[in-house]
Amino acid sequence: MKILLIGQGGREHALAWRLRKSDLVEHIYVAPGNGGTLREPKVENIDISALDFPALIQFAKENDITYTLVGPEVPLVHGIVDAFKQAGLLILGPDKYAAQLEGSKSFSKEFMNKYHIPTAKSQSFSDLTQAKKYLTTQTYPVVIKADGLAAGKGVVIAQTEAEALYTLENFLEKDTLGESGHLVIIEEFIAGEEASFIILSDGENMIAFPSSQDHKARDDGDLGPNTGGMGAYAPAPIITEERHQEVLKRVMQPVLDGMKKEGHPYVGFLYAGLMIDNHNQIKVLEFNCRFGDPETQAIMMLVKFDFADLCLQAIKGNLKSTTPEFKSLCALTVVLAAHGYPNHPEIHKKISGLNIALQKGERIFHASTQLKEGETLSTGGRVLCVTTVGESVKIAHAKAYQLIKKIQFDGMFYRSDIGYKAIIRE
Repeated sequence: MKILLIGQGGREHALAWRLRKSDLVEHIYVAPGNGGTLREPKVENIDISALDFPALIQFAKENDITYTLVGPEVPLVHGIVDAFKQAGLLILGPDKYAAQLEGSKSFSKEFMNKYHIPTAKSQSFSDLTQAKKYLTTQTYPVVIKADGLAAGKGVVIAQTEAEALYTLENFLEKDTLGESGHLVIIEEFIAGEEASFIILSDGENMIAFPSSQDHKARDDGDLGPNTGGMGAYAPAPIITEERHQEVLKRVMQPVLDGMKKEGHPYVGFLYAGLMIDNHNQIKVLEFNCRFGDPETQAIMMLVKFDFADLCLQAIKGNLKSTTPEFKSLCALTVVLAAHGYPNHPEIHKKISGLNIALQKGERIFHASTQLKEGETLSTGGRVLCVTTVGESVKIAHAKAYQLIKKIQFDGMFYRSDIGYKAIIRE
């Protein structure tokens, strides 16, 4: 098989690494890829933007691509799956309509309410005056979300009415998020513990990956500004076997049934960001229409089966008889970030320590890097993802932080407590 993988982050490096381990895979092309995918055997970067659909379609046809796998959300929300299907090409991902589950918070909320999927109470507003009036009826903290994609900057947990008003004015009046913020959702705040739950669906059937937990806050102790994710581990012990079955029954199956009723069977990866509240009730915070980042980096370390073939079977609608196995281990990934992240990351910093010999169960996935004149340089906020496995989260944690000591670039920082909630439980 020849596979075209769309994207350029840590998630795509992890996916490329797992895909190329398949005996069925001859070659993987990553558009556009990064300095890490460039290092992988059987993997080649191609200089085509993830949003240049005509060029990607032409490349897929000219290079006899077996199927295309889409990593990030933006091309999915813009309809890459529809475009590829119209061109007669196999591609894994939801169509443009189904991708609204991530692309539009208001669509997602309406869908969840329509199909009785548990979620927080909310109201949508495009008018600032009405939104302000609604705030007077709320208790704090309150969650304010931009309707559209906002690169991780569209969700604010406002602790006071003043902070909520400031956020509404930024989104609706000052246009800080552009079109994405022209519609906002004001949502009740739910206290509890978060978890990530990811399935792969062929439109009818699904297989579940190990649960995981992301760490969104920049600093130790879940403090500081929200980020795209500073680390993750899998599986998440808060998702017990009983809760696992509840998520499948009350969240994932209703999505598949609902999308089928809407005339858009959901094919691809579906990510549910969950909150287990203080009353042990599960509620959906958000849906993503792709694998999470950095959850992917941890989960791919636990895969025992042929991931490339599994993706092909999903495209063909053949998941019913598939029972993939996962390693009975724990995986943990720590993001090494650039000074100034998340708002103003410093870039073009030389990275040292990447040529060290890795032991079994250790990987360094690249998130924002490039190779230039033999040197690996940083190109964004989240630079590397140091990922390890162990018999417990505590062991994986210790291995990851030992490995981090060997890597260096100017301004590098990271959280030192990734996995702390699981370690307390252990």
